Amino acid sequence: MLLWVLRDDLGLTGTKFGCGQASCGSCTVVINSDAVRACATAVGDVDGKTVTTIEGVATDGRLHPLQDAFVKHAAFQCGFCTSGMIMGAYAKLLKDPKTPPAEVLKELEDHLCRCGAHVRIVDAVTTAAAAMKGGAR
Repeated sequence: MLLWVLRDDLGLTGTKFGCGQASCGSCTVVINSDAVRACATAVGDVDGKTVTTIEGVATDGRLHPLQDAFVKHAAFQCGFCTSGMIMGAYAKLLKDPKTPPAEVLKELEDHLCRCGAHVRIVDAVTTAAAAMKGGAR
């Protein structure tokens, strides 16, 4: 599975193993512009496609607006779900930076978080969506 190649072979450990059944969202990566669960994606299925992990969204040493907003709003506690949440929102906003925050949050409904950070996640996504509408990455 793609998850294990990313983590074990490439050392990209930001993509987490949670359930192994594509249910929790902690292994979410972006393939081309779609949010995909890496734990249920065969390596052969990504041949010729662009795979972006949480490690690939920052550029020039600067956090992506989503990453920055998650930090500023403390939208995580244990952090286990954070990369999957960010990648799910990233895929949605990558397709259309003007996507209303409510639609981005709908994308994240099937991401599990047990820390109770949901209000801060909403705030972070709203902040990042506004920043991205203004031309931020």
